[in-house]
Amino acid sequence: MNDCVTLFIYFQPLDYVDHVSPGSCRKMTLQPLTPVKCAGLLQQGFSLLQLDGEVLLFGQKGWPKRSCPTGVFGVRFKLGEMKLRAISFSNDSCYLPPLRCPAVCRLDPYDGLPESYLIHGGRTPNNEISSSLYLLTMDSRGCNRKLTLCCKEKELVGEVPGARYGHTMSMVQSHGKTACVLFGGRSYMPAGERTTENWNSVVDCPPQVFLFDMEFGCSSAHTLPELSDGQSFHLAVAREDCVYFLGGHSLSSDSRPPRLFRLRVELLQGSPLLSCETIETGISISSAIISRTGLTRYIILGGYQSDSQKRMECSTVILNEKGITFEALESPQWTQDITQSRTWFGGSAGEGTIILAVPTEGRPSQADGHYFYHVSFQTEGESKEDEEAQGCSQESTDYDNSTPLEDSEELYFGREPHELEDIDGEEGNYNEEDEEDESQTGYWMKCCLSCQLNPNTWEPYYSTELFRPAMIFCSRGEGGHWVHAQCMELSELLLLRLSEGSKKYFCMDHGGLPFQEMTPPRQVTPLKRTPLKVKDRKTPPTIKMSPAKKSFFRRLFD
Repeated sequence: MNDCVTLFIYFQPLDYVDHVSPGSCRKMTLQPLTPVKCAGLLQQGFSLLQLDGEVLLFGQKGWPKRSCPTGVFGVRFKLGEMKLRAISFSNDSCYLPPLRCPAVCRLDPYDGLPESYLIHGGRTPNNEISSSLYLLTMDSRGCNRKLTLCCKEKELVGEVPGARYGHTMSMVQSHGKTACVLFGGRSYMPAGERTTENWNSVVDCPPQVFLFDMEFGCSSAHTLPELSDGQSFHLAVAREDCVYFLGGHSLSSDSRPPRLFRLRVELLQGSPLLSCETIETGISISSAIISRTGLTRYIILGGYQSDSQKRMECSTVILNEKGITFEALESPQWTQDITQSRTWFGGSAGEGTIILAVPTEGRPSQADGHYFYHVSFQTEGESKEDEEAQGCSQESTDYDNSTPLEDSEELYFGREPHELEDIDGEEGNYNEEDEEDESQTGYWMKCCLSCQLNPNTWEPYYSTELFRPAMIFCSRGEGGHWVHAQCMELSELLLLRLSEGSKKYFCMDHGGLPFQEMTPPRQVTPLKRTPLKVKDRKTPPTIKMSPAKKSFFRRLFD
């Protein structure tokens, strides 16, 4: 069974207040969720982020996706439906590839810095493993509250962690400093050990702890005797200077031992000091979903106890000065589809909210590949408030027959976020039907004489491919025609440049080179500059002397 999950590790400022009292009892509710023409984008390994109160879907991108070239979508829930809206990036952002199972770490705003996310590693749809570190922040909000993101790649120096996926990142605070802790994950075998037979085989990364600061980008690796085996798809939660590693799967032993480690990081002047302690109250779990419900409270849902057994129990994790404690949480009445499915996955969509997905196994009548559920954990007081809010939200219908405002009359000043949720209606929502149909556009056609693309054996070649091959338009010929980028032997960098710019491409039968259409430069005849004559210009006087006088003056001055 392939372990795959989105891990959310939070870093909280010390002045955050947890409003949940110790005696509060959280009630778990499970509601079916219907994706509106976007189910194909929610695949195993996706990540859910929260920026400026908006839930973002990251990690899924096909080619071509004309509705969302960035591959990041805003997620909205309403009346049991889930809709996606394309999110744009600022002009100075770097390219963010589609990454599955990366390490995701949330940085809450502190010291004047905005809330942001760190994204490291991950696996692309064509099985490439990334080693890059990205910082994702909010760039701006438009007048209609449309979100624009900014993505920057962070360079690390020193002992840099290699390419991996299924690992975790956490932020720690010590002595007034902050640092990022990275641990675990899987990667391909070292280059010297890879052969044709095991080329795509993965192994556990060495059990090293990487520590780096975001201000200077310095990274260091640390080996601790307590961490003797590699682990991946584990959970990590942090409080101040401590990080707890819970569960995980080990490929070397193909097991999920009930491990629990506490890593303490002291950011001393000069070099940091790391110590690790093994705690006996671990849980045998991997690929679980964790959601924060307060400053030091988390909820664990899902995951696997073994290759053939899902973990159906829910647990509450509490961090305090004494350490870490676990409390059993009453599970809901699972549906038949959930109990009978072999796999499940999902992510945290905010505090106490989880999106859960199970495959529609043995259901060929189902158009979508997964069933989706909205899981929420609320206290009794919160559920009563929601019921009262729903009872008081009866909308008036007096404006049904009124004249709609013109575009210029719609004022956005002072609007609340919930008032602007549907201000654009269906416009801007992602719709799978808007994408070009394969049967009509011919993704599997024979684009040239040397085309060998077979829909039965095709595998993603570019990182932007998901379900269909990348194609590029040749502008030569009557009306032009589409060709496969792989058949044209285009590099991924050139393919991205052609898709972003205004260049026209000619296929190999028509030259095979991009051509930039532009207005030819205007031929300007240079002006002939004639020197101006100065009126009454006086020439220096000349003295006429005979050769004898010249010889006399020369001898005089010599």
